[in-house]
Amino acid sequence: MASRETAVVADVPKGLWVGGGTIPATDKAVLPVHDPSTGEVLAEVADASPADGVAALDVAVATQESWAGTAPRERGEILRRAFELMTARADELALLMTLEMGKPLVESRGEVTYAAEFFRWFSEEAVRISGRWSTSPDGATRLMTMKRPVGPTLMITPWNFPLAMGTRKIGPAVAAGCTMVVKPAAQTPLSMYALAAILREAGLPDGVLGVITTSRSGAVMEPLIRDPRVRKLTFTGSTAIGRRLVEQSAQQLLRVSMELGGNAPFLVMADADLDAAVDGAMLAKMRNMGEACTAANRFIVHESVAVEFGRRLAERMGALRVGRGTEDGVQVGPLVDETSRDKVSELVASAVGGGATVLTGAGPVGDRGWFYAPTVLADVPADAELLREEIFGPVAPVTTFTTPDEAIAKANDTEYGLVAYAYTRDLDTALALSERLDTGMVGINQGVVSNPAAPFGGVKHSGFGREGGTEGIEEYLETRYVGIRPA
Repeated sequence: MASRETAVVADVPKGLWVGGGTIPATDKAVLPVHDPSTGEVLAEVADASPADGVAALDVAVATQESWAGTAPRERGEILRRAFELMTARADELALLMTLEMGKPLVESRGEVTYAAEFFRWFSEEAVRISGRWSTSPDGATRLMTMKRPVGPTLMITPWNFPLAMGTRKIGPAVAAGCTMVVKPAAQTPLSMYALAAILREAGLPDGVLGVITTSRSGAVMEPLIRDPRVRKLTFTGSTAIGRRLVEQSAQQLLRVSMELGGNAPFLVMADADLDAAVDGAMLAKMRNMGEACTAANRFIVHESVAVEFGRRLAERMGALRVGRGTEDGVQVGPLVDETSRDKVSELVASAVGGGATVLTGAGPVGDRGWFYAPTVLADVPADAELLREEIFGPVAPVTTFTTPDEAIAKANDTEYGLVAYAYTRDLDTALALSERLDTGMVGINQGVVSNPAAPFGGVKHSGFGREGGTEGIEEYLETRYVGIRPA
C-alpha cells in the first residue's frame, strides 16, 4: 500500500469497541480484513467470542437508563457534531472504505456524504419526538401519550455500504435515546470502527455504542438476540439470514426491523426519453458495482425500444474503466470477494447457455483481485436464474414487454418488493405504475431513490420497517399511554 493508505488504515481502532474504548478479544483471536482489489490483508481486527458479545451487551444495558434521560437537544447536538466531523474527514473515510470494500473513491466520497446526512437529519428529529393530549369521548378522562426509547438495540450491518448502513441505524437510535451493540460485516469492519471513534469525539457518552467484530456471527449474535435484556433487533442483509434472525427474535418478542434482499425491476415504457432512461439505468445498475439491494436487477423494456435501449446501455457499460478504486479515472471496482465474483460468473454463464445474447462484457477481468466486466445481456430467457435471484454485480439483463399490464405483471413476479424504477413521459402512466408496482419504494424517471429524508424499506421478502425520514425514528420508540381522571 502507498504511505497514505497505510496511514489511514493504521489510524483506525482495531479492538472491540466496548465502553468507549478498544479491547482485544478475550481469546486474543483476530480477523483479517482483505483488499478486494488485490486479495492482500489490509489489517487485523479483534475477533469477538460469545463472551465478548455478552460483555458488550452488559455495558449497553447498564448505560440505557442514564442515556434515555439525556436531554433531546444534547442527543441532537452530538449527532450534529458527528456530521461535521464526518464531513471534515470525508477524504480519509472515503479512502478507508475504498481499501476495504473496493468501490471507486468518487463513490466512497458520495457514500460518506450520504452517511453523514443521516446524522444531520436525525439531529433535527431528536427534538421533535412528541406525544399528544386529548379528552376521552365521554369527557371523564384525559388521554396522554408519550414516546420512550425502545431500549438496548442490536444492529447488524452489511459490507456494501459500511458507513451509510451504520449511520442509518445509529442516527435514529441516538436521537431516540437507545443504547446499541453493532456488529459490522466481517469484510468491512474498519469503517465502523472509524465511525465509533468519531462519535466518541463528538461527545457520545461511553457505553452508549458498542462495536463487536467477529467471524463467528451466529455463535456471538444468537445468544444476544435471545437475551431478555435486548429490546430491538435491526438487520440489513440477505433474506435468508433475515428470516433466521426473525425466528430467533421471536423468543423475546423483540421489536424488529429487517431491510433484506431485492430484485428491482427497471421499466422503460414506449414513450420514455431513452437518453434519460440510460442515464438512470447506469445509476440504478452500477452504483456500488451493482452490489446494492436497490440495484436494478431486471430491465423490462417495451419491445419497440428494447434494441436501441440495449445498444445504448451496452455502449455506456462497455466504456467503463475497471480497476483498483484508488486509481484515478477508475469507475468500476472489484466485487467484495471471490465467492461473490464466482456467483456472478455462474449466473451469467447459465443465462447465456439458455440463449441470452452478450452485448458487452460477460467475464472476470484481470488475474488479481475480484473484478468482473460490466455486462449487458439481451434476449434473456424468462426462466433464467439471474431474473429470479439478486445478481449483486455489474450485470444488466434486458427483457421485453408489449403492454403496460404485462410490464407490471413481470415486475411484480418476484418474492421481493424493495424498489422499482420506471421511465415514462406520461403522467397517468407514472401514477398507475406508482400505485400498481408491489414495492416499498418507486423511482419515477430517476435511478436513485435513497434519501435520508425519505422512508427506506420494502415489502414481501424484502423485509419490514422503515429507515430514514420522519418514520425512521419511530422504529426506536415505544408509545406509552397515560389515562388521567381529573379530581
